[in-house]
Formats: sequence, structure tokens, C-alpha cells
Amino acid sequence: NMASFTLPEGFTDFDMFMFGSALLVAGVLGFFLNAISIVSYLRVKEMRTPSNFFVFNLALADISLNINGLTAAYASYLRYWPFGEEGCAFHGFQGMISVLASISFLAAVAWDRYHQYCTRQKLFWSTALTITSIIWILSILWAAFPLLGWGVYDFEPMRTCCTLDYTRGDRDYITYMLMLVVFYLLFPAFTMMSCYDGIYKQFKKIHHHRFNTNVPLRVLLMCWGPYVLMCIYACFENTKLVSPKLRMVLPVVAKTNPIFNALLYTFGNEFYRGGVWHFLTGQKIVDPVIKKSK
Repeated sequence: NMASFTLPEGFTDFDMFMFGSALLVAGVLGFFLNAISIVSYLRVKEMRTPSNFFVFNLALADISLNINGLTAAYASYLRYWPFGEEGCAFHGFQGMISVLASISFLAAVAWDRYHQYCTRQKLFWSTALTITSIIWILSILWAAFPLLGWGVYDFEPMRTCCTLDYTRGDRDYITYMLMLVVFYLLFPAFTMMSCYDGIYKQFKKIHHHRFNTNVPLRVLLMCWGPYVLMCIYACFENTKLVSPKLRMVLPVVAKTNPIFNALLYTFGNEFYRGGVWHFLTGQKIVDPVIKKSK
């Protein structure tokens, strides 16, 4: 019976369908691209280097976010959340782990690339495994706080997906949110900015630009910036005054991030795409060599 539930305030049936479709397309595309990245890494032995391990973990975090988005797409087509309150808390928790890990691995990749191109220090497996473990443990820990009462996971305006509830704007929310912004946006963004700036200078010195060093940070800020700004705004103002549709557009935009990450770090990465090509076609590609600066 279609009439047994009410549509969320500010949304028509058509809106639910459109948001569901946007989540579905972003989820399926991201899932597909990140799955290729993950399977290639597991199947092609030559790819399994400590540096590529960061990219592999980034793809794991991102595919987890894709699954989160696909769950939301499914609920949007149903027009209600079928998994109850525990399901909502778990959905928020799982989504938060994915996001925090994804952003952390972007910083780890930047840090590693700086050493690859500039200091020529080799990344050892022990270091890669330690950093990866720390990133996952911290992501799970920070994502668990709202389950323990520091912040709360609740429905987004469409009531078909769950995230950190920014509409409360109480002290718990404000302190938790500001800590997240510092540790999971400002710190990674600063790391990326300084590492890619160093790489850019190195490329300029050897007159060989191997990739566009401006893109990684721009993509992160383009996808996550607007949503995070709304969450910061919610620390000081009542977000319920912002239209529910706009409040839904921002997380949907953020959930496209795994698509861009896959294109940038898997298919646009000279040390990774060869392995993907090998996996997809069976043809080997010779590894690129890094020029030393004079």
C-alpha cells in the first residue's frame, strides 16, 4: 500500500525518485570503478607494492561508501527506511568509517607520493601496514563516538539514509564536529597541500610534470567542502532553516567522491593503472621510471 507512509517534509515522489537515482548512479559507478581497482590489486602480483597498498585501501574505504549510498538509493525508491533505528545507527556508523578512512588515505597517498618523487625514500611494508592499521582503527574509533553518545546518528532530511545529526546543534555535536573538521579535513587537506606543493616544485625542477598536482586537493574540497561547511554552519545556526532539498544535495555530491578518487588514484596513477590494464587485458606494461633531479 503506497499511501501507508508519508513523504518527508519538502519532498515529492518525484524528488525521492530523482535523489534515489542520483545515489544509485553514483553508487553503481563508484562501486564498479573501485571494484576493478580492488580486484586488480589482488590478482596482479606486480602491483602489490607498499605504495599501491594505500591506493588499494582507499578503494576499500570508497567502495564501502558506495555500498552506503546504494543502501540509501534502495530506501529512496521504497520512499522510507526499512531497517529500523538500529539499522539507521549502523548505516551512519558504517558511512562515517568509510568517509574518515577515505580522506585519511588521500593524505597517506599524498605523503607517500612526496617521498616517491622528492626524497626518494622507499616505503617499507612495515610502515605501510602500520599507517594503514592506524587509519582504520582511528576511523572506527571516531565513527563509534556518536554510538557512545558524543554526537548522534539520525536520518537525513529525506529519511532514507542516516548520518551525523547536525540539526541538534548542541554542545556534543559542536565539539565532535569541530574535532572532525580539524582532524579529518584541515589536517589531511594541509598534508595534501604541502606534499603536492613539494611535488610540483620537484616536477618544475626536472621539467617533467607527471600528473597535475592541483587536482587531488581540489577534488576533495569540491566533493566534501560544501557538506562540511553546512555541518560547521550547523554549529552556530539552526540548519532547519535551510531547505531540506539543499541539505540533501550536499551529501549526494559528497558521495560522488569515490568516483573521482578511482579515476584519479587508480586509473590516473602511473604505478597503479598498469596493473589494472594487465588485469583487464592480460597485457603487461613496463613500470615508469622516476627521473632524478640534477
